[in-house]
Amino acid sequence: MSTENPTPQDAAGAAESGAQADRTAAEARAAEIREEIAITDQRRAEEDEAKAEAARKAAEKTEAEKEAAVVAAEERRKAAVAEADRAREQAGNAAGAAPGLAGEPAGAFASGSAGTDDVRARAEELANRPEVQIGAAFAGSFVLAQILKKLGG
Repeated sequence: MSTENPTPQDAAGAAESGAQADRTAAEARAAEIREEIAITDQRRAEEDEAKAEAARKAAEKTEAEKEAAVVAAEERRKAAVAEADRAREQAGNAAGAAPGLAGEPAGAFASGSAGTDDVRARAEELANRPEVQIGAAFAGSFVLAQILKKLGG
């Protein structure tokens, strides 16, 4: 074999050798790409885990805020109940000390019939309801408007 005149077999061997080198280089490049994809997938998984952790912390914070709001609302409710109880007690004390009808002492109602006590208890119960008070104010203003209308002519 001379190097100046290559034989067809030498040319085929050289072509095969070049093709083999190209395949090896392509396989090496494919392995590099697979490695880069694996690294990218790992990074994405870490980012997803970090996002999930942040979402969990945000949910815990929101839950804590909701619990604090519930506790605050319960405290406000208890304070309102206590205030209402104090107001009822003061109203009861004031009603016991106030004079009765036509200058009679407060005990005059107690000496009345049982029917009078029932009416008084029902009237006190209705007086403590804001919707009844609003209705009474509306009715009173309507009657006053009608009277003024008649007087005005």
